[in-house]
Amino acid sequence: MSILLSDKYEARKAEVNARFEQLRANEEELNRIFAKIYNMEGEVPIEVEDKYVSVARIFDTADEIPESYKGNKYVRTKRDEITSLISYAVGCMFGRYSLDVDGLILADQGATVNDYLAKMPDPDHVTFMPDGDNVLPITDDEYFDDDTVRYFIDFVRTAYGEETLEQNLAFIAEALGGKGTSREVIRTYFLKDFFKDHCQTYKKRPIYWLFDSGKQNGFKALIYLHRYMPDTIGNLRVDYLHKMQRVYESEINRMQDMIDHSTNAREVAASTKRKEKLQKQLKECRDYDEMIAPLALSRIEMDLDDGVKVNYEKIQTASDGKKYAVLAKL
Repeated sequence: MSILLSDKYEARKAEVNARFEQLRANEEELNRIFAKIYNMEGEVPIEVEDKYVSVARIFDTADEIPESYKGNKYVRTKRDEITSLISYAVGCMFGRYSLDVDGLILADQGATVNDYLAKMPDPDHVTFMPDGDNVLPITDDEYFDDDTVRYFIDFVRTAYGEETLEQNLAFIAEALGGKGTSREVIRTYFLKDFFKDHCQTYKKRPIYWLFDSGKQNGFKALIYLHRYMPDTIGNLRVDYLHKMQRVYESEINRMQDMIDHSTNAREVAASTKRKEKLQKQLKECRDYDEMIAPLALSRIEMDLDDGVKVNYEKIQTASDGKKYAVLAKL
């Protein structure tokens, strides 16, 4: 059965907001009771202000939030709900969560897909399989089979149905905000905002780590901390970063061929602009490859008991003690 995310959102909003009002009513009733017990009726406030109710309250947009709610850290918007859904989807893509089993699935150091399958009720019929190598590339176009945006769209299709896929992607894009098609908006979110939102949620102690080549978006990739292995960086470098460089080289040649042979001035201008962008991305990837190579060769070990901050620093330190800023800043 296909499901509309808009319907699920409205149902959740109604449930959450009803809970908010119920808690407020409960707190005000308690205030009345204690005021009566201590003979302070009329002397102490009974009403509970919006900003002091300590459960979630959802508004469609930030502009709709009344002044009386400002300062309430539990206030959420439609965008917050959608980014939480995206975070859960990424968790399913890495095997931290599952559509088949509640709770955490892969949360131990060095966990693998085999460990994931061992926890499934029917390993031969898993609703949504996690990524095999613990690397999810994020690029400005779809270059990989396990492209993060493509994988996310597969999640939406699997969880909510094929028939409503386009409507659901449009709803997600509308909540995120931005220009372009729904897929372009979602891709832009992963490129620019996903890791920032994730760090905010996890108080700068992220469990999904972003390898980031720089401002040209030449190469980005997520890994899941709990599935990290000493060969993870090496695999990321060889199977993804090197492939990305070959893709850029091929695309640059294709753009040059169009420039050389096209008689359409507009097409030549567009090809020239794209070629220039690709050249910047290729250079960024080559520079990044030089940084990440020593780390890949070092086969860095981690211990989850050391905590995120210590391991985050460790993952950027080669065996010779030199540090390389290959991960996005927290």
